[in-house]
Amino acid sequence: MSGEGAPARPAAARRQVDGILLLDKPEGLSSNAALQRVRRAFNARKAGHTGSLDPLASGLLPVCLGQATKASGLLLDADKTYDVTIALGERTATGDREGEIVERATVPALDPGAVRQAAAGFLGEQTQVPPMYSALKHEGERLYRLARKGVEVERAPRQVVIHRLDFQGMDGAQLRFEVRCSKGTYVRTLAEDIARALGTVGHVARLRRLALGPFASPRMYELADVEAAAGNPGALNAMLLAPDAALATLPAVHLGVEEQAYVLQGQPVFATGPGGSKVRIYGSDGRFLGVGQMAPEGRRLAPDRIMVDLTGAGAATA
Repeated sequence: MSGEGAPARPAAARRQVDGILLLDKPEGLSSNAALQRVRRAFNARKAGHTGSLDPLASGLLPVCLGQATKASGLLLDADKTYDVTIALGERTATGDREGEIVERATVPALDPGAVRQAAAGFLGEQTQVPPMYSALKHEGERLYRLARKGVEVERAPRQVVIHRLDFQGMDGAQLRFEVRCSKGTYVRTLAEDIARALGTVGHVARLRRLALGPFASPRMYELADVEAAAGNPGALNAMLLAPDAALATLPAVHLGVEEQAYVLQGQPVFATGPGGSKVRIYGSDGRFLGVGQMAPEGRRLAPDRIMVDLTGAGAATA
């Protein structure tokens, strides 16, 4: 665990805690810094986050603790919803308000109808070139590090989907949208493209994530409230969702006592479920066990990720 002024605790002193905290990340803090502060507050042995937010952005950052970290990768493909404000008339090196202004342009007279018409052209599947200020790698080095050196390299375009792009209003040269998009979408690039379609340039002035995957209208907790509850395991645990909350879109398969025992040993079992699908696995007592893969014919289940502690007191028993 990286420190931020506090000495690291020995691993043995940390506690086993399993669940998902839906953090309302504040502006000005990196996702990793927010993660480490949450982990310290919970004194958790293991923690990870999914769907990084830039320091500029605020909003939903799912922090996975303990066994729930095994579900974090499954959220990477999830759609996301943002509230974004685009400032027209200035383009920056980073595509957001933190970057140096590299271009200025006149903002034409706009009305809501023209803005909506331009935005409609970005709905659906499209190709997007990732910005240089991104965490993608080129020959082993992060693009943003190359960009800071003044180096620009060719980036392969990627397919993204804009599911929804709702115009929320305008205030002078600032436009506000709510956008629901697929994984891999760069909202900064979308903002620049919208500005260009309106005959000017622009950048992201404000960005807030509202939803991610199964967390559509979530209750989020502010970092100050989490840290205020440090040392009170009961209050902290009350903020957590169960690990399977991240997997609500997967079908569920329930096992009997014998099948549960085999699955917890990593062995496939006969079970009925949707053929070829990933599924949530529940034991004979209804407890969530992890994620499995159904065979194509839908009559055999192979465990994929067991998400219960099999070494401590919480180990499942047949």
